[in-house]
Amino acid sequence: MTNLWEDLETGPNPPEEIYAVVECLKGERNKYEYDKDIPGVVLDRVLHSNVHYPSDYGFIPRSYYDDEDPFDVLVLLEDQTFPGCVIEARPVALMKMDDDGEQDDKVIAVPSEDPRYDHVEGIDDLTQQELDEIEEFFETYKNLEEGKEVAVEGWEDRQAAYDAIEHAQDLYEQHFG
Repeated sequence: MTNLWEDLETGPNPPEEIYAVVECLKGERNKYEYDKDIPGVVLDRVLHSNVHYPSDYGFIPRSYYDDEDPFDVLVLLEDQTFPGCVIEARPVALMKMDDDGEQDDKVIAVPSEDPRYDHVEGIDDLTQQELDEIEEFFETYKNLEEGKEVAVEGWEDRQAAYDAIEHAQDLYEQHFG
């Protein structure tokens, strides 16, 4: 069985075009995580707060980030896909985030093959409402979990997302290459 974290390439042309492996689905409260030892997507928990994912959420293959997990990616799309779905995506922004004292930044991306997002090249092409909803979700989704604190530290442009992806690829190579 294919291990989607280790066996799949980071993307067809990283960091400009990446693969996003979907774990959590737009509109749901279930927190799925890819378990590389199975390999497969498992239910990690149900979010304690009454919020839902603003878009499909997962990780970038062959990446490892400062929080010692695969690098997180949120793919903006109209309809949810399914856990384990691989989406070819274009990074457009980076959301800086601290999760319980660990740097846990998120790449914001759009599907490469969705004409609704062809015009989105960078953070300036996203609406303030989209950015606010993403930020609100990540600032509140752990509020009812005891002892958990999350702080969104701001937004950065597409180049910052590229740099962070390259950093995550380098960390992956150092630890697992």
